[in-house]
Amino acid sequence: MNRLFVRSQLQRFLEEDLGTGDLTTELVVSEETARAVVKAKQKGILAGLPFVQELFLMLGGVYVKPLVSEGDEFEEGDTILELEGRAEIILSAERLALNLLQSLSGIATKTRKFVRALEGTGIRILDTRKTTPGYRFFEKYAVRVGGGSNHRFALYDMALIKDNHKRVAGGLELAVRRVKDRVSPAYRIEVEVESLEELERALELGVDIVMLDNFSPEEVREAVKAVRGRAEVEVSGNITLENVKDYAVEGVNYISSGSIIYGASWCDLSLKVL
Repeated sequence: MNRLFVRSQLQRFLEEDLGTGDLTTELVVSEETARAVVKAKQKGILAGLPFVQELFLMLGGVYVKPLVSEGDEFEEGDTILELEGRAEIILSAERLALNLLQSLSGIATKTRKFVRALEGTGIRILDTRKTTPGYRFFEKYAVRVGGGSNHRFALYDMALIKDNHKRVAGGLELAVRRVKDRVSPAYRIEVEVESLEELERALELGVDIVMLDNFSPEEVREAVKAVRGRAEVEVSGNITLENVKDYAVEGVNYISSGSIIYGASWCDLSLKVL
């Protein structure tokens, strides 16, 4: 974890919520200390604990005692962590701490369900760039906690030629050639294909990964036979927890689903002062 980056992001979150100060807490609370607990109101996978610990470390005056480890499963009614120290800090940071734990645990929980659905297949579940602006680092972290893997983090770390690139460049061949002429061999090249015919053309161009976009499970089976190990295979498009097993075809390396982030429901957690 890049601690300096995390701290800068947490500071930004605090500035958004606190602004010039917590008006209510400043008026109600004086020098009191308090004990509080974060409890689970549903089952899930814990994610975001290191960020909450860092948050209270930044603010000072509050001791955080985790009772569930990062990445572990919790049950309804479980106490996730205990807090003890300055009441004003606990109350002012309550919502941000819960927002982090609830949103990230929701992503980790949904990701873990996909991972379990693919157990024994050797296929890795990937996220996408369909993330909340400004919150991507945290959301993609939660995917890893849930047992999934990150696709490219952003536009700068991988060449992925999609349908609009091909249209602008004047076709698949021109798009791939432009990338190959200009990019370092250290960068892998992935191409989104929409048909078996386009798949064959992409393979002939020597790309590293082919993304089968919105293929049916039957079409995926045909595509894998056509690939014959010439490239890695990613399946994407309308993948859900209900149908992911249908796409777990031998020869597929990755299944990507943006829904593990944007479709994840927050875990229901609450913070109570004792």
